[in-house]
Amino acid sequence: MTNGTALDSVTGKTILLVNTGSVKKKFILKRLKKLGVVLVCLNKEKNWAQPYVDHWILTNNANHPKAIEDTENFLASNPSIKINGVVTFWEDDVLLTARLADRFNLIGIPFKVAKIARNKYLFRKFCQEREIRVPQYRLIKTKADLAYVLANFKFPLVIKPTSGSSSAYVVKIENEEELYTTYNYVKDNISVGIESALSEGLDILIEEYIDGEEVDVDIVLQNGKVKFHSISDNYQTKEPFFVETGWAIPSSLPPQRQHELIRLAEEVLERLGVQNGVIHFEAKSTPNGPVPIEVNLRMGGDETHAFVSGAWGVDLIECAVAVAIGSYIPTIDRPEVPRRYLASSDFLSDYSGVVSQLEIDEKVKKLEYLEELHFFKKIGDPILVPPEGFEYLGWVSASGVNTLDAEDNLQSILKMVKYGVARFDRGSSLGKTSRRNRFSSAVLNKNLLLQAAKLEQVRQTTLENQRNLSIGILGDRSESSDPAELHANSDLADQIKRTLKECGYQKVRFFDFNDPTKAFNRLKDSSVDLVLNICGKVNNLNLSESHAAALLEVLQLPYSGSSSATLSLCTDKIQVKKLLDYHKIPTPKWDYAYTMDDEITDALRYPLIVKPGSTNNSIGVTNNSVVTTKEQLKTQMERIITELGQPVLVEEYIEGDEYN
Repeated sequence: MTNGTALDSVTGKTILLVNTGSVKKKFILKRLKKLGVVLVCLNKEKNWAQPYVDHWILTNNANHPKAIEDTENFLASNPSIKINGVVTFWEDDVLLTARLADRFNLIGIPFKVAKIARNKYLFRKFCQEREIRVPQYRLIKTKADLAYVLANFKFPLVIKPTSGSSSAYVVKIENEEELYTTYNYVKDNISVGIESALSEGLDILIEEYIDGEEVDVDIVLQNGKVKFHSISDNYQTKEPFFVETGWAIPSSLPPQRQHELIRLAEEVLERLGVQNGVIHFEAKSTPNGPVPIEVNLRMGGDETHAFVSGAWGVDLIECAVAVAIGSYIPTIDRPEVPRRYLASSDFLSDYSGVVSQLEIDEKVKKLEYLEELHFFKKIGDPILVPPEGFEYLGWVSASGVNTLDAEDNLQSILKMVKYGVARFDRGSSLGKTSRRNRFSSAVLNKNLLLQAAKLEQVRQTTLENQRNLSIGILGDRSESSDPAELHANSDLADQIKRTLKECGYQKVRFFDFNDPTKAFNRLKDSSVDLVLNICGKVNNLNLSESHAAALLEVLQLPYSGSSSATLSLCTDKIQVKKLLDYHKIPTPKWDYAYTMDDEITDALRYPLIVKPGSTNNSIGVTNNSVVTTKEQLKTQMERIITELGQPVLVEEYIEGDEYN
């Protein structure tokens, strides 16, 4: 039943669901199960959706021929199963779903149509050729295209990927300098790892910015006829990254503007040749008329289903299944006044960091006007916001007797939800670095933050639960000819392992970095929570200890000890002395030389100690390293520079006891 309109039953019908999506989509599968649909899921792997899926077809959804072949094989092996329809709620697989509909003669959107709608450049070109208003746009392949934009476009501009969903890598540009820095940022960072819906291509589009009210038009389309439509308003996005902040339904736009938006959506879909589907149409309403932004050939994400159901009593999930199986949908009459007015807000952070606080007043759940509240992060989780990533923490929606009442109720709820994000400060570990532009530290910040977040999660673990952590020991089974050194290195790892076992840690593993490739693969495939890094050398090379830490950083595994940058710095005694002087930390007076032609300052007072500039563990330091004359100094410098091939560090010798 949809808003009082009876739909033919979908119970017992078999649907090919293309991709479960993330766990955020659980409400969709729960609803499908409640409708009594038999689900055959085409997915990379079995996951959280197992309780709702009847049959799995495990495949690589990004490889369309393989996915189709695996579907054919499944149907051949299960002749009793007849697919009645195919549907996806996941943007990544809109094109695969269209291919499957074509191949198995199912109701859907033809692949050639989906390809145009899915690609923002092709969609702009399609609209322009049919005199549907679009902003000036250009596909950016080279720097020459940027020069064309500068000469022919007016600021502000918008840069965006031609594929993808949400606002990932969509950035507003105000001037020439930002044009080049933003283009470089997008070009260098765009990745399916950040936005999986980019799998169809990484091309970049630039267009003029459209000033107007942004809206979403949700449409149920069957046999080319609009059976239902709804318009919701988007709250002002946070620029320059167009971070979505919230929605309101029904739209507060004047009736004439709403009518123009519906006519535009109908025209675009008809001209494209979209006959069937639940469509999420994005547009802007301007004083000069509506402008299409993009057409999503699937149900809208986030609040869309809850909003349309709450305001109009229409179940878009049920409609999507009905359209897919060809079950007739009568025109759904929408009343003048909605059941409820709704407003929502996303939980956002102004900066990337680690969630450090989350307090939700218990009274919130008892509020009549609370519709839904979702928090996708927990304390200790990383949150990556532009330019490092494109995440949000969750969302909440409220209802009211009118738009203002719903918005007031929403604000009341927001005051009862307290959350905090500990800002990631790269300066705490790397020192202050000048930031050339708003994107210059994005990748570095992201990688360091993810590692810091994993360590924070370990820190948040209670003492009792710490015993359940999986601990790795990264060391080196020395191949030294010195029996004492060989015993010391092996004994340390064994002693740590034995002590941890005695303390109740059951999951302790040793990883030998003398075989870096094997150690890397074993660590990558392990479920280690924390690594104790005791690696002092690799294959008997003392200056390689920083490499072990670097490997752990690449794997984003929390580990004990100093970072690879610190370890690398500390092997360079000359750089360390410069750093100490810069920060005015007391240190013996010193000088250095790279060749025998370099002169050591006469300001140094004997006795002096002469050391190699880039070794550790006292390598190259002997009883003769303390000198009292120029002749002795020259001899030791020659030994280090000529024989050892090292720069030399000379510093005033300090009498006294030495401590570690």
